[in-house]
Amino acid sequence: MNCISGALELFKTNSCAAWTIAIAAFVLGVIVMCAICRMFRPCGKNGGSCGYGKKQGQRRQDRGEPKFEKTHPAPADGSIEIYVGNLSYDLTEEQLRKEFEAFGKVTYARIITNRYNGRSKGFGFVHMPNRAEVDAAVKALSDKEILGRKLKCNEAKNVG
Repeated sequence: MNCISGALELFKTNSCAAWTIAIAAFVLGVIVMCAICRMFRPCGKNGGSCGYGKKQGQRRQDRGEPKFEKTHPAPADGSIEIYVGNLSYDLTEEQLRKEFEAFGKVTYARIITNRYNGRSKGFGFVHMPNRAEVDAAVKALSDKEILGRKLKCNEAKNVG
C-alpha cells in the first residue's frame, strides 16, 4: 500500500516525471510482449503454425513444394470409384446403391459423414467393377434430381 500511495504522491507533486515513468513502463511492456510473441511465433503469423524457416508470402508451388491435391488411393480390387456430390442429407447409402444398381453391379456405396454428429456431409462414393456401366451411370445420373437436389457425378480422382 505504501508503494501505491507513493506513486499517487508523485502524480500530485511532479506530474511530468510521473507521466514519463508511466510511458516508459508501457513501452517496455510492449517490447517484452513483442519479444515473447517472436519467441513462440517467429514469422509473426497467428494461429501457432507459422511455417518457421519458409519465406513469408510465398505460395506452396513457388517454394518448390508439391501442390496439394484432394485425392485418395485407388480401390485395391480394380473397381472404378465414382464421386457423387450434392447429395441430400436425408439420402441413405441403400438408396444411393439402388440408384446406381439400375446401371450395373455395385461393389459398395458409401456416404461420407461427420465424425462428431454422424450427419451426411453431402457427398459419397460408389464402386462399380465395369467401365461401361460406370460411364452409363455417370452420364445418366449427373444432374438428376434426387430428394430435391441435383447430383454431381464423375469418376473419382485417385492417386496412382
